Formats: sequence, C-alpha cells, structure tokens
Amino acid sequence: MKQRPELTAAYWTIAGVFPGAGPEYSPYDFQERVEAAARAGFSGMGIWHADLDHILKRRTLKEMKQILDDNGMRYTEVEFLTDWFLDGERKKESDVQKKKLLEAAEALQASQVKVGDFYGRECSMARLIDSFAALCAEAAEHGTRIVFEPMAVSMVHTLKDVLTMVEGAGAKNGGIMLDLWHVLNLGISYEEVGRIPLQYVFGAEVDDGSFKLSAGTRRELIVNRRFCGQGEFDIKGFIGSVEKTGYAGPWGVEIFSEDLLSSPLEELSTRAFNTAISQFSDALE
Repeated sequence: MKQRPELTAAYWTIAGVFPGAGPEYSPYDFQERVEAAARAGFSGMGIWHADLDHILKRRTLKEMKQILDDNGMRYTEVEFLTDWFLDGERKKESDVQKKKLLEAAEALQASQVKVGDFYGRECSMARLIDSFAALCAEAAEHGTRIVFEPMAVSMVHTLKDVLTMVEGAGAKNGGIMLDLWHVLNLGISYEEVGRIPLQYVFGAEVDDGSFKLSAGTRRELIVNRRFCGQGEFDIKGFIGSVEKTGYAGPWGVEIFSEDLLSSPLEELSTRAFNTAISQFSDALE
C-alpha cells in the first residue's frame, strides 16, 4: 500500500485574492495562513513575490522561517520570476526580482523558485537554454532549485520545447512543474506526461474546473478553478500519469476562483486539503 502523499497549499489557494485583480498580496496575516494550512493538513505552502514584499514590511525572513518551522511546513516555494531570459530594462527589473526571490529562498530553505512567462515573449531556444542554465547555477549558490511552469502564454508552450530547454541546460536543480489546469490547456496528453523523465519532474499541482465551447466546437478551460472533485477534470488519471514517471514528492493544490474570494481562510484551507487528498484514495487502499 502506498503512503499518504504530502500536500502543499499553492499561494493562491489560501491567499484570498485573485491573480491579476488588484493587489496580489494576501489580506490574511502570514502567520494566520501558515497556521490554517497546518491545521488543514498541508505540509508546505507557496509565497508570491508581491506577498513576500508585503510580509517583509512587518516581519523578517528569519521570523517567517520560524513560523514555518513551528507549524511543520516542510516545503516552501517562492514565486514568480519572469523575463529572466531577456535583456535590456526588462532583464534589469527581472534581476532585481531574482535577487529578492533567491535570497528569500535561501533564508526560508525553500524547495524551489517557480519561474516562467506570462507574456509570450519571443526568444531563441539557444538563448533560453543558456538563460535557464545560468538561472539554475545562481539558484544552486543559494541552495535551491528552479522549476519552470509551462503555460499557453509562455515563451515556450509545448512539452517538447520545454523539455528541450530544461534538458539543454543540463542543470540538476532545474526542472518543470506540472499543473493539471495548464496540462489540459496546453493539450498535453496523460500519456505524454507519463513519459517525462523523472529527473525533470520537480512537482505537480492538482485542481479542478470546467470547459466551455469556443467557436462552437473547441473546448476552452474556464479560468476559475474549483476544489478537486467539483469539476470536469480527470484528476485521478492525471495523478496516475505523473506517478508513472516515478515522482513521489509532495503535490501542490492550486485553487482560485472569484466565487471564493469571500470564503473564510479556515474554509479555504480545509476544503482545499480534504477535496485534494480524497483524489489519492485509490492509491491508499
């Protein structure tokens, strides 16, 4: 019988805010969120860059680490870095963000720093490989890993290109994050997921949602994500495909919906954990 998996609460899941809609820092105190996550059963959590800035106005990184330790948070993820593969002013701004995130990752002993692209920036594969390799090398100096999250809006948005970039970089601390929502949105089959080399699978995230018809025939994903088991996604099929790679690490839970913005923190944490862990029930029987 397999062991009960460890779950981590992705930043948006218990932040009480919606991506891109107003301030992206949580209205909930950092300690309150960590304690709520721990009570729900989570073993780790994510911290968004805007939230990190907000927290550091009142607390130090040392204090944050103590709060995480006191509540048994074994896995911490900091995010999100963009424009790390460009040059000019965008790269300079990205470097400032990078320094902040890597310093936080080191102080918090974070498992990884999540990176990617939201803007479909054009860039050659050769430059991407070199940039990803350099980013991983710098992260290694801070004792952390770099995880790339493929999205339809990224500069690379096919599994083939993502693997070409990561493999080409040849960094042991560089890999990918498989978010179910994005896997479906990119049209990556579960068979393809199951064939990804284990060395590049640094994490997986579960969530649920619905589809809508676009132009009468094409099914598009609705942005709002539901708690696991409340939508149309084949979550257990996804879990099975990731497990075929040999992945045995923690699973992230990333839920955000405009309908949930008024939900109490305790409810968000508890429902996110309970509905997600139930998807692993077959593996525990």
